[in-house]
Amino acid sequence: MPKYVSLLRGINVSGQKIIKMDHLRGIYESMNFGQVISYIQSGNVIFNSTEEDVGLLRDRIQSELARVFVFEVPVVVRTPKELEEVVSRNPFLDVNASENESLYVAFLAKEPSAEAIVKLNTYQNEIDQYHVLRREVYILCRKGFGKSQFSNNFLEKKLAVTATTRNWETVNKLIQLADKRS
Repeated sequence: MPKYVSLLRGINVSGQKIIKMDHLRGIYESMNFGQVISYIQSGNVIFNSTEEDVGLLRDRIQSELARVFVFEVPVVVRTPKELEEVVSRNPFLDVNASENESLYVAFLAKEPSAEAIVKLNTYQNEIDQYHVLRREVYILCRKGFGKSQFSNNFLEKKLAVTATTRNWETVNKLIQLADKRS
């Protein structure tokens, strides 16, 4: 059965859209997904499904979450193989980040237009470096993500696509957890 990783956007942040992970796992199980596990409170869920259409999976999860919680939760779905490709394509692999720097990946619901990427280039600065590669934005934050302008809202506005961001450690942990579920 194919395995997937869903990344929920904007839950359990600043007391908004609170979803307990045990409740979330139960919802996934009620949708007949198998081997459901979650990782940390930001809405990372690894699961198996007989469905092979990622778009249908995303829509189904979003609809069920909206029905249960009565608020919208955007969801981005990737396969473990896609997450491994995200790691292997990291344009900052050779960067030795200092203790104040941190690496993040914004996962996009779809590939942004070339025009949107060109417009985003006008926001390049010395504090934050980024690269848009396919459906991901790699962000190297020189002063930490909290001081970066490249928030989900900023990226969504500039690229006209849903985005949810994870730190590099979380991306690697999700791959590790998905591998254990094989």
